[in-house]
Amino acid sequence: MRSRFSHDNIRYFIGDVRDMPRLQRAMQHVDIVVHAAALKQVPACEYNPIEAVNTNINGTKNVIDAALDCGVKKVLFLSTDKATAPVNIYGATKLVAEKLIVQANAYSSGENRTRFSAVRYGNVFGSRGSVISLFEKQREEGVVTVTDDRMTRFWITVDQGVRFVASVIERMQGGEVFVPKLPAVKIADLARAMAPKCEMKIIGIRPGEKLHESLISVDEAPMTIDMGDRFILLPAQPTAASQQWIEKGRRAEVGFSYSSDRIENYLPVNEIIHRLQK
Repeated sequence: MRSRFSHDNIRYFIGDVRDMPRLQRAMQHVDIVVHAAALKQVPACEYNPIEAVNTNINGTKNVIDAALDCGVKKVLFLSTDKATAPVNIYGATKLVAEKLIVQANAYSSGENRTRFSAVRYGNVFGSRGSVISLFEKQREEGVVTVTDDRMTRFWITVDQGVRFVASVIERMQGGEVFVPKLPAVKIADLARAMAPKCEMKIIGIRPGEKLHESLISVDEAPMTIDMGDRFILLPAQPTAASQQWIEKGRRAEVGFSYSSDRIENYLPVNEIIHRLQK
């Protein structure tokens, strides 16, 4: 990144969210922080739960404290669909981190207060460690492995994720969790699109893995506002900004949930191929 984006106004630090002094040094004279640091691999977090807690929860606490101490204007936390009704350590730690971020707004007040919000989206296809990388490697071997042929996931690309984050930074008031409206894919269809001539082997769901993912649970429906291109989850304790969002959007219906198995517009194989070629 340093060699590709070399500029006098850009500094590159090596550090760790567990290292509070290093975070404070990195945030000096910084206006906006995007907190993306996390241990994200589900099986690794299941096997190393304390490490997941130290990075995903304690690291988030450090980011909050450093941002408050340094007078950062906005902090945006990147969460995950696995934080919705979590069944694994990764999702549980990200849910706690979400709660910490939302509540952090209570520690800052006034015109120049630090604002904290979060975004929650699904698997980022094409990112490091995504299933696309796995299928690309397996395609050369002639056999692709799918944990369960019923499995579904939300689809978002790296570029879409970056654009969504940028749009949220512009709009966030503090305390919201922003959720994009996304298409969903059947993982078996993704495997067929990427490796149509390969054998598909079903290997079973990994520890801590869900069959389907959810971005908004039925219990979160009362706090959910439909903004057209996205949903906003308002904080449990209403803020001045909450009423503004309610007036601009539409409250979700009672019993609403947003999960990958209830999405009607599953991407067909030909559309998956088209999107992979972009």
